[in-house]
Amino acid sequence: MKFVDEATIHIYAGKGGDGCMSFRREKYIPFGGPNGGDGGDGGSVYLQADSGLNTLVDYRFNRLHRAENGRSGQGSNCTGRSGEDLILPVPVGTIVWNLETGELIADIKNHGDRAIVAQGGFHGLGNLRYKSSVNRAPRQTSKGTLGETRELRLELRLLADVGLLGLPNAGKSTFIRSVSAATPKVADYPFTTLHPNLGVVRVSEGHSFVIADIPGVIEGASEGAGLGLQFLKHLGRTNLILHLVDIAPLDGTDAAESVKILSAELAKYSAELAAKPCWLVVNKIDLIPEEDVAAYTAAIKEKLNWTAPIFAISGLSGKGTKELCQAIMYHIDATKVIDTTQGQATDE
Repeated sequence: MKFVDEATIHIYAGKGGDGCMSFRREKYIPFGGPNGGDGGDGGSVYLQADSGLNTLVDYRFNRLHRAENGRSGQGSNCTGRSGEDLILPVPVGTIVWNLETGELIADIKNHGDRAIVAQGGFHGLGNLRYKSSVNRAPRQTSKGTLGETRELRLELRLLADVGLLGLPNAGKSTFIRSVSAATPKVADYPFTTLHPNLGVVRVSEGHSFVIADIPGVIEGASEGAGLGLQFLKHLGRTNLILHLVDIAPLDGTDAAESVKILSAELAKYSAELAAKPCWLVVNKIDLIPEEDVAAYTAAIKEKLNWTAPIFAISGLSGKGTKELCQAIMYHIDATKVIDTTQGQATDE
């Protein structure tokens, strides 16, 4: 299925049913009085998260969605039937924006969560509602109100604990295949990854995390080069970014310069994303002699003046990946403990 992470839709909530004007007409009751019923409420439109979905492709071409109108009231004080609500399933992690105002309407993060995005119209009142001691035979009714109409932009942001960042052919897909059951495409040419991939890394019993692999970013991506930065938004929910770099690129480029390029592009895209914890992962150590790995890694660290953790691995052979995954799990667990402690302090 094609991966689609953005879509624009038009939604129309149902109109409320009109009130009815009616009077009792029975053989031996000459002045029966009013008995017109109210109309029914119009249906509302909801978005509901479904963990079985992972793309917005269903809304790429099907953009018009309407809830049911309420029925008009009837005589004998019969209320019209309310219109059925329209529930649109979306992937977990969908953000909903009002295109007209730019307002954030909802951020749907958990399976089953539901957000109302258009309120149905209110029902009209029948003439029975207007009966009073001074108006025994009212001929007034009211119309049902129109439901809300909105143009929405749906934006999917994957829910992952760790995000992979790197130039094309840095070995991100090979790494995620090595540590999880994900099977992204791997080949010896750039841009083999054309859409994000998720993998679940199980470190031990009861301890696992989700890792996201996005297409490679190149210099000038902020100006639209390559695949651009359209997939970087999927790193927005992560609490750790792994910057993968080829220890000895075949084209002879400098690994440290590659890190600088991507760091600059990340800062241009989002200061918030650039401020996230970032670890450097030197990949493909199987391509150089084992005794040279430490020297290569130290040289990269010195050129960058890198102070965050740095790891040397081989995604192909799996060397060093176990230690890296254990360190990631420890970092995630520690982060959750800090967040919980801060939340308790705020509540107090």
